[in-house]
Amino acid sequence: MLALVLGLAGCETNGSANSGATSKYAGNYPIQVVCTTGMVADIAKNVGGEHVAVTALMGAGVDPHLYTASSADVSKLSRADIILYSGLHLEGKLSELLERMGSRKPTTAVAGKLPADKIISDTAGAHDPHVWFDVALWSHAAAEGAESLAAFDPPHAEAYRANLKTYQERLAKLDEYAREQLATVPKERRVLVTAHDAFHYFGNAYGIEVRGIQGISTTSEAGVRQVRELVDFLVARKIKAVFVETSVSDQNIRSLLEGAAARGHTVVIGGTLFSDAMGAEGTPDGTYEGMVKHNVDTIVKALK
Repeated sequence: MLALVLGLAGCETNGSANSGATSKYAGNYPIQVVCTTGMVADIAKNVGGEHVAVTALMGAGVDPHLYTASSADVSKLSRADIILYSGLHLEGKLSELLERMGSRKPTTAVAGKLPADKIISDTAGAHDPHVWFDVALWSHAAAEGAESLAAFDPPHAEAYRANLKTYQERLAKLDEYAREQLATVPKERRVLVTAHDAFHYFGNAYGIEVRGIQGISTTSEAGVRQVRELVDFLVARKIKAVFVETSVSDQNIRSLLEGAAARGHTVVIGGTLFSDAMGAEGTPDGTYEGMVKHNVDTIVKALK
């Protein structure tokens, strides 16, 4: 399948995720925009408005770190007029494919040009791709998506920029909502324990201590040592609630509960959070704004 896609994309690539084919759009509207995740698709829908038809490859509950393209995905990417993806290696196995598609058609990593000093890296130097959990930072990613559409479709460039302004105004209110709600949780209780390290941008933005069993990618393995250390942390800090994620197995989280119980400390599951995927399309949680509000409200309720 990879050989097929690379053949479709052509053999040459300039190595950039944001500077592939630059021809202007001359086809029929709406423009066919293919996105990887629901969060990126939300940008495309809000910025593109009536001029675009948006398809997301990954739906609710799908883990982008482990995602492998299907034959249907190959078809969608091949028929797309423009491709938007998150970047910073969030898409894992798809990353090389997406970069090579850039030699054939406009293909943009919306997080690819965020300020370097805003990007979190782990101890091995790998970038943390979960930038959408800092709403203000994701607003910058939305601007990258808007400029990609404007460059591709100059006749509607001003419409895309106007839509971006409206979207960013809503995101500013969302950022304020998250900040105000989370501030109601006593500081000593603002500890978020999840299955993998998806929430460090969230923690930095809103003053929450974050711990995860796995690393920034779910491709990493959670060993006995990591679980034991986190059980020690829960018991020592008297943490009462941990959280599961819709796109990650709850097996490791339940190991924490069992380990804490064996030490005489009761920990409960405080709720389910959206991490690497949004909710089902057509539901409030199926939008970026709804997903963030769900997470904030769930965390506040459990930790208070």
